[in-house]
Amino acid sequence: MVDISLLALAEGATPSAWSPRGLRAAVARRGIPITLISALGLLLAWTLATQFKLVAPLFLPSPFDVATQFYTVAVDGFSNATLAQHVGTSLFRILTAFVIATAIGVPLGLAMGLNRWVNGLFSAPIQLYWPVPPLAYLPLVIIWFGIGETAKIILLSLAMFAPIVISAQAGVRSVSQARVQAAQSLGATKAQIFRHVVLPNALPEILTGLRLGIGSGWATLVAAELVAATKGLGFMTLSAAQFLVTDVVFVGILTIAALATIFLTTLRLLERRLTPWKGQD
Repeated sequence: MVDISLLALAEGATPSAWSPRGLRAAVARRGIPITLISALGLLLAWTLATQFKLVAPLFLPSPFDVATQFYTVAVDGFSNATLAQHVGTSLFRILTAFVIATAIGVPLGLAMGLNRWVNGLFSAPIQLYWPVPPLAYLPLVIIWFGIGETAKIILLSLAMFAPIVISAQAGVRSVSQARVQAAQSLGATKAQIFRHVVLPNALPEILTGLRLGIGSGWATLVAAELVAATKGLGFMTLSAAQFLVTDVVFVGILTIAALATIFLTTLRLLERRLTPWKGQD
């Protein structure tokens, strides 16, 4: 006996709105981002878990409690600073470290990709320290640079530096030799080849490295603000955890996640703007 539903689909009939295929078609038709659906699903699960007391509020406060605490911290502050002051301090540290890591890392990565002597000199130290978690060399940074702002910025810079360098180096290595030879046959100088061939072709990898670097920086923020900090999102989150103020911990985590997402999205949009040819033959 022939399945009528299968026959209808074979003839091009519209699938049921409640079938997986129908749901996918509805999402695509309305342009609903799948990430938004995933976020809403996570929020719903969080709400239901707290509504039915599946987890104690000490371990998982409700979204309403977190939103209320968000407003309280923004207006009244926490640990002698408002949320805006904590955000401003962390942003200063992240941006300063990002500028330092980019200003040194991109030229060094390009030089490592172009010159085997530079690559041989710097490759081993970078490859050795990159896999090490920042918390592991935090004591050494403190011993060398103290407990002030300098140590925090250096720790963040080191977390961002390695992925930026390696991505820039990989970008140079990915340049087609046929394009370089074609430019040489047309009489281009080394400077012209670098400017018009190497750098544009390496740019997608460089921008990817910047995204990886800024992500590593935000992931290291709590470690950077672990010692002798009086302001910052990481400091606020750790202070709240010590006093078991879980809703403030969630405020800190969600704020860091939101800011990191904004940074990553901005860099991704910049990448699309500057390298529209990426992924195309």
